[in-house]
Amino acid sequence: MLGFVNVFKPAGPTSAQIVARVRRIFGVYVGDRRLAVGHLGTLDPQAAGVLPVAVGKATRLIPLLEDQRKAYAATLVLGRSTTTQDALGETVASAALPAHWERKLADALPGFTGKIVQTPPMFSAVHHEGKRLYELAREGKTVERKPRGITIYGLTLLGTEPGAQKGEAIARIRVACSEGTYVRTLCEDLGAAIGVPAHMGALVREASGPFVLYEARLLEAIADDPLATLIAPEHIIPFPTIVLDLKASADFRAGRVVALPQGAPAHHVFVRDESRTLVGVGEAHGAMLSPRKVFV
Repeated sequence: MLGFVNVFKPAGPTSAQIVARVRRIFGVYVGDRRLAVGHLGTLDPQAAGVLPVAVGKATRLIPLLEDQRKAYAATLVLGRSTTTQDALGETVASAALPAHWERKLADALPGFTGKIVQTPPMFSAVHHEGKRLYELAREGKTVERKPRGITIYGLTLLGTEPGAQKGEAIARIRVACSEGTYVRTLCEDLGAAIGVPAHMGALVREASGPFVLYEARLLEAIADDPLATLIAPEHIIPFPTIVLDLKASADFRAGRVVALPQGAPAHHVFVRDESRTLVGVGEAHGAMLSPRKVFV
């Protein structure tokens, strides 16, 4: 069993709970309840959308995924900030919206595109001295966090509407960003830029690397036909594929360097044997191919 699944995560369950469900589905299908399964980037419990999951030996390919860009649609709630920077937290501050806030927000967006610096929120999975920040936050502790660079590739204002509470307003935004971006921190920072407390309302991840929302599958659909939802690694990682003969594929499986049959089409290649079974990922060195990942 080897491949990726584009799972649609609903709001509510944690990413770990979704992964556990996928493990049960495929574990029953192949008769191995210890089957390796892992996601390619967590989503907060209240967030919905794309949650890519690697199944079986595909978990070993996660480090080779170079496209880690994300895309989100979110609601920015203006007029109130919270302890968690999202709708689940307690209110920290409230304030009236400034005059012409829509124009001010639109004018502020370009300043948040490109390479910017962002401080991870306390309610995040970042490690600090052996603990997750959210664990410290639940203990009522606040620690200094090191700002880190991220990239916002695109930031678009989709529309505005009145908020659920009096004096608040909602702006709908779309964000294309690098891995490690906290959209709720971005929302709070956008509010600060126009002089008003703010937090993130709803969040939907529309894309994670090559995985896109319109192709995401519900857990029920995955359970109905697990094999049909499994995506071959070649469709996710843009490495070309070469086929080795019986002897060369056996040597490759054993971890030995083999001769490239027709030269290297790229530095990294997927390697299949004569039966077209995926045996691993190879790294080209001139006319030779060394094993980078071997699936025995």
